[in-house]
Amino acid sequence: MEAESEPYVRLATMRQLHQAVADLNTARSLADTLQTVADGIVAGLGYELACVNLVRPDGDLVVAAFAGSSAAEALITGRVGSRSSWERRLSMGEAWDELRFIPHTDGWVLLDDDVPQWHTEGPEPRFEDEWHPQDRLYAPMHASGGGLDLLGVISVDRPRNGRRPGAWGREALQMYASQAAIAISNARLRANMQRALVRLEREQQALRASEESFRQAFEYAPSGMAIAEMGGDQHGRLLRTNDALCRLLGRPASVLRRYSFADLVHPEDIGTLLRTSAEGGRAELRLGRRDGTYLWVSLRNSVVADTADGPRFLLTHVEDIEERKRHELHLAHRASHDALTGLPNSAELRSRLSSRLCERPHSVASTAVEALDAAYGDVDDPDARTHGYDVDSVPGGPYDHHVHSVAPDTENDDGAKGLAVLFCDLDGFKSINDRFGHHTGDAVLIEVARRLTTCVRDGDTVARLGGDEFVVLADGLGAVDAADLAVRLRNAIIPPIRVDGRAVRVGASFGIGWAACGMTAEEVLRSADQRMYVEKRSRAKVHRRAG
Repeated sequence: MEAESEPYVRLATMRQLHQAVADLNTARSLADTLQTVADGIVAGLGYELACVNLVRPDGDLVVAAFAGSSAAEALITGRVGSRSSWERRLSMGEAWDELRFIPHTDGWVLLDDDVPQWHTEGPEPRFEDEWHPQDRLYAPMHASGGGLDLLGVISVDRPRNGRRPGAWGREALQMYASQAAIAISNARLRANMQRALVRLEREQQALRASEESFRQAFEYAPSGMAIAEMGGDQHGRLLRTNDALCRLLGRPASVLRRYSFADLVHPEDIGTLLRTSAEGGRAELRLGRRDGTYLWVSLRNSVVADTADGPRFLLTHVEDIEERKRHELHLAHRASHDALTGLPNSAELRSRLSSRLCERPHSVASTAVEALDAAYGDVDDPDARTHGYDVDSVPGGPYDHHVHSVAPDTENDDGAKGLAVLFCDLDGFKSINDRFGHHTGDAVLIEVARRLTTCVRDGDTVARLGGDEFVVLADGLGAVDAADLAVRLRNAIIPPIRVDGRAVRVGASFGIGWAACGMTAEEVLRSADQRMYVEKRSRAKVHRRAG
């Protein structure tokens, strides 16, 4: 009779199992899925108690869900059993395929381990397959449908028929454990995806907020800012500029996007721009405005990336330093120029003169052929080899770019050109100063400075050495040229100078010296000064003989 009813029992069990598995797919969260697993065993597989133990990230197992007894649920839910204790349990007793049954006769040794458990007292079994209250039946759940990666363990107790499950009951529990493992894995996956989506949404919100903060900081910054390309054929091209930079340069953003900073920088500052480091580089240079003028700015660079592995861009901060630079230039001009006449002062004169001199004396090649040979280092003259063309003896190497100053022969005009130093001392200035006062004397000095400046070339230097002494530096002159220049300068000074309706006159004595490498600036000025006094004394004798 039992054999005839077995198909019907199996069919009923299959229906219950199918419904329990179907319920697993209706759970919305991991916690709901775990509780549904426990409830399905009680409702569909014929056990009064069911517990779901889930593996934690640290490997231990926690009681995640319980069904069948509210008292037992309150007592053990959330408690943890060590992985080693669980592995011990799953390795002892009887192996029913994937299931593990530990009869009460063997399980007494487990009463004191740390696995959470709930047992009720009961009588000894009356027949062989009767269920004892301390019998244990475990259904391991493995990830990926039966792999070695343990996902959790289902433990069941107190079958409703009071008997140990038969072959069909074991198979049904094993099938349910397999489906439960899939449902739990899917629930975990959904939970991880939901957390990832929430995290991604938060990151995107933070990114949007960051981008908006950057946009506002970029657009409304009080100083100029620009984003330019890095690398490639368009390196340095401006991609984006803020309003402050557009106002600073007098150009709209649409026009600035056609340029790079290399297109806007002053020609004299292009080297400074190219030497500026991209990461944290700073430079002070001039940028061209729309009206053709140039503005002093401070550039500060930093590199930003669009994404973690995306293209990099150059973020440049542009600060207007025109006022500070003008003040610095004004202070530098005051330090290097005479306050009364505006001419370079004594210190600036010596600096310019020293820049044209080196410590090695130089001799002029006697012929044009020797001069050409000297330029290429193909010479036998040891003096030429030690003055700019010998690789071993010159710090600058074989291509010494210093232009050596040579004093022409003043006795025999050989056509050589040099740096003439004309030392000028005013005649009769002291008497004007004493008679009419310092106000008149200052006016005379200012007018003399103006007249001297108008008589020289753009590249020449007119400096006030101090008192009534002036010095003119004129390069590229021969002996005759320098003498002619001295005459022109003297003739420019002699005409009357009107101060407060009064006409006064001063004369001038000039001494012509020559700057030559091997001399110091002081030696050059002393030589010109001495020749000026020689010329002044000779002119005084001529005046006395004429009188």
